[in-house]
Amino acid sequence: MESVLAIRRADRFSPNSVDKDRAILLSVVNRLEQPVRVVDEDDYALQPVDADVIISMARQLETLQLLAQKEQQGTRVINSAQGLLRASRSQLQALMRELGCSLPASYGEHGYWLKRGDMSAQSERDVVFCADAAELAAAETDFVLRGITDWVVQAHEQGDLVKWYAVGDDFFRYYYPADDGNFKFADEKRNGAAHHYVFDAESLHAEVTKVARCLNIKVYGGDAIIKEDGSFCIIDFNDWPSFSRCVDEAATAIASEVGEL
Repeated sequence: MESVLAIRRADRFSPNSVDKDRAILLSVVNRLEQPVRVVDEDDYALQPVDADVIISMARQLETLQLLAQKEQQGTRVINSAQGLLRASRSQLQALMRELGCSLPASYGEHGYWLKRGDMSAQSERDVVFCADAAELAAAETDFVLRGITDWVVQAHEQGDLVKWYAVGDDFFRYYYPADDGNFKFADEKRNGAAHHYVFDAESLHAEVTKVARCLNIKVYGGDAIIKEDGSFCIIDFNDWPSFSRCVDEAATAIASEVGEL
Protein backbone atom coordinates (compact mmCIF):
# COMPACT_ATOMS: atom_id res chain seq x y z
CA MET A 1 0.00 0.00 0.00
CA GLU A 2 1.33 3.45 -0.94
CA SER A 3 2.15 5.89 1.85
CA VAL A 4 0.27 9.20 1.67
CA LEU A 5 1.12 12.58 3.15
CA ALA A 6 -1.24 15.57 3.24
CA ILE A 7 0.14 19.10 3.61
CA ARG A 8 -2.09 21.80 5.08
CA ARG A 9 -1.88 25.35 3.74
CA ALA A 10 -0.31 27.92 6.05
CA ASP A 11 -2.91 30.24 7.59
CA ARG A 12 -1.40 33.34 5.97
CA PHE A 13 -2.27 31.94 2.54
CA SER A 14 -5.91 31.41 3.56
CA PRO A 15 -7.21 34.92 4.30
CA ASN A 16 -10.73 34.59 5.75
CA SER A 17 -10.73 30.90 4.71
CA VAL A 18 -8.56 29.01 7.21
CA ASP A 19 -11.32 26.70 8.44
CA LYS A 20 -12.75 26.16 4.95
CA ASP A 21 -9.37 25.26 3.45
CA ARG A 22 -8.67 22.78 6.23
CA ALA A 23 -12.15 21.29 5.88
CA ILE A 24 -11.70 20.32 2.23
CA LEU A 25 -8.28 18.75 2.87
CA LEU A 26 -9.54 16.70 5.81
CA SER A 27 -12.62 15.67 3.80
CA VAL A 28 -10.30 14.25 1.14
CA VAL A 29 -8.12 12.52 3.73
CA ASN A 30 -11.18 10.89 5.32
CA ARG A 31 -12.17 9.39 1.95
CA LEU A 32 -8.87 7.62 1.32
CA GLU A 33 -8.52 3.98 2.24
CA GLN A 34 -4.93 4.15 3.44
CA PRO A 35 -3.68 5.98 6.55
CA VAL A 36 -2.63 9.57 5.85
CA ARG A 37 -0.20 11.70 7.82
CA VAL A 38 -1.17 15.40 7.91
CA VAL A 39 1.40 18.18 8.41
CA ASP A 40 1.46 21.98 8.07
CA GLU A 41 3.43 23.41 5.16
CA ASP A 42 5.72 25.45 7.43
CA ASP A 43 6.64 22.28 9.34
CA TYR A 44 7.25 20.41 6.10
CA ALA A 45 9.60 23.17 4.94
CA LEU A 46 11.66 22.69 8.10
CA GLN A 47 11.57 18.89 8.06
CA PRO A 48 10.48 17.25 4.77
CA VAL A 49 8.73 13.89 5.10
CA ASP A 50 8.93 11.13 2.51
CA ALA A 51 5.81 9.52 1.06
CA ASP A 52 4.77 7.79 -2.15
CA VAL A 53 1.96 10.28 -2.72
CA ILE A 54 1.71 13.84 -1.38
CA ILE A 55 -1.57 15.74 -1.35
CA SER A 56 -0.55 19.36 -0.99
CA MET A 57 -2.28 22.70 -0.51
CA ALA A 58 1.11 24.41 0.02
CA ARG A 59 1.87 27.84 -1.42
CA GLN A 60 5.07 28.82 0.37
CA LEU A 61 7.99 29.05 -2.06
CA GLU A 62 10.36 26.99 0.07
CA THR A 63 7.79 24.21 0.47
CA LEU A 64 7.01 24.15 -3.25
CA GLN A 65 10.70 23.96 -4.11
CA LEU A 66 11.15 20.97 -1.80
CA LEU A 67 8.07 19.28 -3.25
CA ALA A 68 9.31 19.92 -6.78
CA GLN A 69 12.54 18.11 -5.90
CA LYS A 70 10.47 15.18 -4.58
CA GLU A 71 8.55 15.12 -7.87
CA GLN A 72 11.78 14.96 -9.82
CA GLN A 73 12.75 11.97 -7.69
CA GLY A 74 9.50 10.18 -8.52
CA THR A 75 7.08 11.23 -5.76
CA ARG A 76 3.59 11.90 -7.02
CA VAL A 77 2.23 15.27 -5.86
CA ILE A 78 -1.28 16.77 -6.14
CA ASN A 79 -1.15 19.61 -7.03
CA SER A 80 2.12 19.47 -8.93
CA ALA A 81 4.66 21.70 -7.19
CA GLN A 82 6.58 22.03 -10.45
CA GLY A 83 3.41 23.40 -12.02
CA LEU A 84 2.70 25.77 -9.15
CA LEU A 85 6.19 27.24 -9.36
CA ARG A 86 5.13 28.42 -12.83
CA ALA A 87 1.75 29.72 -11.65
CA SER A 88 2.15 33.06 -9.93
CA ARG A 89 -0.65 35.44 -10.86
CA SER A 90 1.45 37.29 -13.43
CA GLN A 91 2.69 34.01 -14.93
CA LEU A 92 -0.89 32.74 -15.12
CA GLN A 93 -1.99 35.88 -16.92
CA ALA A 94 0.71 35.38 -19.52
CA LEU A 95 -0.13 31.69 -19.91
CA MET A 96 -3.86 32.34 -20.29
CA ARG A 97 -3.20 34.98 -22.93
CA GLU A 98 -0.99 32.50 -24.79
CA LEU A 99 -3.77 29.90 -24.63
CA GLY A 100 -6.35 32.38 -25.92
CA CYS A 101 -8.43 32.43 -22.74
CA SER A 102 -11.07 35.13 -22.23
CA LEU A 103 -9.52 37.73 -19.90
CA PRO A 104 -10.51 41.22 -18.78
CA ALA A 105 -8.88 44.17 -20.50
CA SER A 106 -6.05 46.03 -18.78
CA TYR A 107 -7.93 49.33 -18.98
CA GLY A 108 -11.60 50.26 -18.93
CA GLU A 109 -14.22 52.80 -17.91
CA HIS A 110 -15.43 51.26 -14.63
CA GLY A 111 -12.30 51.19 -12.52
CA TYR A 112 -9.39 48.82 -12.10
CA TRP A 113 -8.22 45.91 -10.00
CA LEU A 114 -4.61 45.90 -8.87
CA LYS A 115 -3.52 42.40 -7.83
CA ARG A 116 -0.30 41.16 -6.35
CA GLY A 117 1.45 39.19 -9.10
CA ASP A 118 4.29 37.31 -7.42
CA MET A 119 2.13 35.08 -5.22
CA SER A 120 -1.43 34.55 -4.03
CA ALA A 121 -3.13 37.20 -1.90
CA GLN A 122 -2.39 37.09 1.81
CA SER A 123 -4.62 40.01 2.79
CA GLU A 124 -7.17 42.43 1.35
CA ARG A 125 -4.30 44.85 0.60
CA ASP A 126 -3.00 42.42 -2.05
CA VAL A 127 -6.13 42.84 -4.22
CA VAL A 128 -7.26 46.46 -4.47
CA PHE A 129 -10.11 48.12 -6.37
CA CYS A 130 -9.19 51.51 -7.84
CA ALA A 131 -11.93 53.79 -9.09
CA ASP A 132 -9.72 55.64 -11.58
CA ALA A 133 -6.17 56.03 -12.89
CA ALA A 134 -5.15 58.28 -9.99
CA GLU A 135 -6.21 55.70 -7.40
CA LEU A 136 -4.44 53.03 -9.42
CA ALA A 137 -1.19 55.00 -9.40
CA ALA A 138 -1.49 55.53 -5.63
CA ALA A 139 -2.14 51.83 -5.04
CA GLU A 140 0.85 50.86 -7.19
CA THR A 141 3.01 53.21 -5.09
CA ASP A 142 1.73 51.51 -1.94
CA PHE A 143 2.66 48.13 -3.41
CA VAL A 144 6.21 49.34 -4.07
CA LEU A 145 6.49 50.69 -0.51
CA ARG A 146 5.46 47.26 0.73
CA GLY A 147 8.18 45.64 -1.39
CA ILE A 148 5.81 44.32 -4.07
CA THR A 149 7.13 44.99 -7.57
CA ASP A 150 5.20 42.33 -9.53
CA TRP A 151 1.52 42.99 -10.09
CA VAL A 152 -1.37 42.58 -12.52
CA VAL A 153 -3.85 45.27 -13.57
CA GLN A 154 -7.32 44.29 -14.75
CA ALA A 155 -10.18 46.52 -15.79
CA HIS A 156 -13.29 46.09 -13.67
CA GLU A 157 -15.84 44.17 -15.73
CA GLN A 158 -19.55 44.61 -15.12
CA GLY A 159 -21.73 41.52 -14.94
CA ASP A 160 -22.42 38.49 -12.78
CA LEU A 161 -19.60 37.33 -10.52
CA VAL A 162 -19.31 33.54 -10.74
CA LYS A 163 -17.10 31.38 -8.55
CA TRP A 164 -16.13 28.09 -10.20
CA TYR A 165 -14.51 24.92 -8.90
CA ALA A 166 -12.87 22.07 -10.81
CA VAL A 167 -11.15 18.72 -10.25
CA GLY A 168 -9.34 16.99 -13.10
CA ASP A 169 -11.08 17.20 -16.46
CA ASP A 170 -14.60 16.16 -15.46
CA PHE A 171 -15.67 17.82 -12.21
CA PHE A 172 -16.84 21.41 -12.72
CA ARG A 173 -19.29 23.45 -10.63
CA TYR A 174 -20.10 27.14 -10.53
CA TYR A 175 -22.02 29.35 -8.11
CA TYR A 176 -23.10 32.96 -7.69
CA PRO A 177 -21.72 34.43 -4.43
CA ALA A 178 -24.37 37.18 -4.60
CA ASP A 179 -27.04 34.49 -4.18
CA ASP A 180 -25.76 33.09 -0.89
CA GLY A 181 -23.86 36.13 0.45
CA ASN A 182 -20.72 34.05 0.95
CA PHE A 183 -17.99 36.54 0.07
CA LYS A 184 -14.31 36.21 0.89
CA PHE A 185 -13.71 39.97 0.76
CA ALA A 186 -16.18 42.85 0.77
CA ASP A 187 -15.00 44.05 -2.65
CA GLU A 188 -16.56 40.96 -4.23
CA LYS A 189 -19.93 42.63 -3.65
CA ARG A 190 -19.03 45.38 -6.10
CA ASN A 191 -20.84 43.64 -8.98
CA GLY A 192 -24.10 43.68 -7.05
CA ALA A 193 -26.99 41.24 -7.34
CA ALA A 194 -26.64 38.42 -9.87
CA HIS A 195 -28.74 38.68 -13.02
CA HIS A 196 -27.96 35.07 -13.98
CA TYR A 197 -27.12 35.98 -17.54
CA VAL A 198 -27.16 32.94 -19.82
CA PHE A 199 -23.66 31.79 -20.80
CA ASP A 200 -21.80 28.77 -22.16
CA ALA A 201 -20.54 27.03 -19.01
CA GLU A 202 -18.92 24.29 -21.10
CA SER A 203 -16.73 26.89 -22.82
CA LEU A 204 -15.64 28.30 -19.46
CA HIS A 205 -14.87 24.78 -18.28
CA ALA A 206 -12.86 24.07 -21.43
CA GLU A 207 -10.76 27.23 -21.03
CA VAL A 208 -9.81 26.64 -17.40
CA THR A 209 -9.11 22.96 -18.09
CA LYS A 210 -6.53 23.99 -20.72
CA VAL A 211 -4.71 26.07 -18.12
CA ALA A 212 -4.78 23.31 -15.52
CA ARG A 213 -3.43 20.73 -17.98
CA CYS A 214 -0.50 22.98 -18.90
CA LEU A 215 0.49 23.18 -15.24
CA ASN A 216 -0.46 19.60 -14.27
CA ILE A 217 -2.81 21.00 -11.65
CA LYS A 218 -5.64 18.64 -10.73
CA VAL A 219 -7.49 20.68 -8.09
CA TYR A 220 -8.32 24.27 -8.97
CA GLY A 221 -10.89 27.04 -9.04
CA GLY A 222 -11.36 30.73 -9.62
CA ASP A 223 -13.69 33.53 -10.57
CA ALA A 224 -15.26 34.77 -13.77
CA ILE A 225 -17.51 37.64 -14.83
CA ILE A 226 -20.51 36.79 -17.00
CA LYS A 227 -21.52 39.79 -19.08
CA GLU A 228 -25.01 40.73 -20.18
CA ASP A 229 -24.37 39.47 -23.72
CA GLY A 230 -23.38 36.02 -22.39
CA SER A 231 -19.65 36.45 -22.96
CA PHE A 232 -17.34 35.86 -19.99
CA CYS A 233 -13.87 36.67 -18.77
CA ILE A 234 -11.76 34.79 -16.24
CA ILE A 235 -10.61 37.14 -13.51
CA ASP A 236 -8.90 34.63 -11.21
CA PHE A 237 -7.42 31.13 -11.29
CA ASN A 238 -6.39 29.46 -8.02
CA ASP A 239 -4.81 26.20 -7.00
CA TRP A 240 -6.88 24.14 -4.59
CA PRO A 241 -9.72 26.44 -3.43
CA SER A 242 -11.92 25.69 -0.42
CA PHE A 243 -14.83 24.22 -2.43
CA SER A 244 -16.98 25.62 0.37
CA ARG A 245 -20.21 25.27 -1.62
CA CYS A 246 -19.62 21.66 -2.67
CA VAL A 247 -17.16 20.15 -0.19
CA ASP A 248 -18.52 16.60 -0.21
CA GLU A 249 -18.75 16.31 -4.00
CA ALA A 250 -15.32 17.86 -4.50
CA ALA A 251 -13.65 15.76 -1.81
CA THR A 252 -14.94 12.60 -3.45
CA ALA A 253 -13.64 13.76 -6.85
CA ILE A 254 -10.23 14.66 -5.41
CA ALA A 255 -9.95 11.34 -3.58
CA SER A 256 -10.72 9.63 -6.88
CA GLU A 257 -7.88 11.57 -8.55
CA VAL A 258 -5.53 10.37 -5.82
CA GLY A 259 -6.64 6.78 -6.33
CA GLU A 260 -6.10 7.02 -10.09
CA LEU A 261 -2.48 8.09 -9.83
